[in-house]
Amino acid sequence: MNIVLALVMFGIALEISLKDFRQLWVNPKPVFVGVASQFLLLPIITFLLVFLLKPYPSVALGMFMVAACPGGNISNYITHLGGGNTALSVCLTAIATLLAIIMTPLNLEFWGSLYGPTSSILNSVAIAPFEMVKLVAFLLGIPLLLGMGLNHWKPLLALRMAKFFKVFSLVFFIFLVFLALFNNIDVFLEYVLYIFWLVLLHNLLAFMGGYGIAKAFNLDTQNTRSITIETGIQNSGLGLLLIFTFFEGLGGMAILAAFWGIWHMVSGLLLATFWNMRPIKDKNLHEEPSL
Repeated sequence: MNIVLALVMFGIALEISLKDFRQLWVNPKPVFVGVASQFLLLPIITFLLVFLLKPYPSVALGMFMVAACPGGNISNYITHLGGGNTALSVCLTAIATLLAIIMTPLNLEFWGSLYGPTSSILNSVAIAPFEMVKLVAFLLGIPLLLGMGLNHWKPLLALRMAKFFKVFSLVFFIFLVFLALFNNIDVFLEYVLYIFWLVLLHNLLAFMGGYGIAKAFNLDTQNTRSITIETGIQNSGLGLLLIFTFFEGLGGMAILAAFWGIWHMVSGLLLATFWNMRPIKDKNLHEEPSL
């Protein structure tokens, strides 16, 4: 499954080029705000939510895992549908994926250790952070560089291959969700309503946090929509693979991450559809256009 996820990330990278990073140089402020929203704000929101609601320890650790992951691979499509800045979204996806090599293990270890019940799980599993860094580098970093390299040297081939990988990645993600739920079907049936409302609230706060930080930094509507979506759409597929690898598919973690993966697509599409019906009227002519 690790190799297959690496192939999925390679497929995503086939549509990322060095030109996509120009947002960082042309207008760096939205990029820095977006990265901070994903890797700083969302983990803080998650910790406060866990501290207030005190969910089951394994579920709480699943929440920390989801919050530690980079943005999901459908965020670019949802951003485009919702009238956001697609170029910014692609840039954030690429940067967050690279940063996740360090930030995902670091955030999971840091925030999970601050909360007593999840700290106990981390201690009992005895994860070596460096081992997780190596695995995430294998799953994300290497495929990203290879995919971008092929996009640069053979753009037409990369474009044709990307169409196949889009279908392949969707099928694989559905398989991961099915596997997580099937392996924990008794737990899922018993706690489905508990998990549903927890995921719904967590995801809603993620969207609100992204929207709030973008507005706090006085970003325009188009960039605000992009950062909102990037914060609320997480790579739960990566989270599930890490859960299967390091936590032996721990029930509460796996169900939380699997249900997040289902729900964030629903909520993201609903938000994008709502925004799509509200055209942006305050675009400036000098803004970087959406792709």
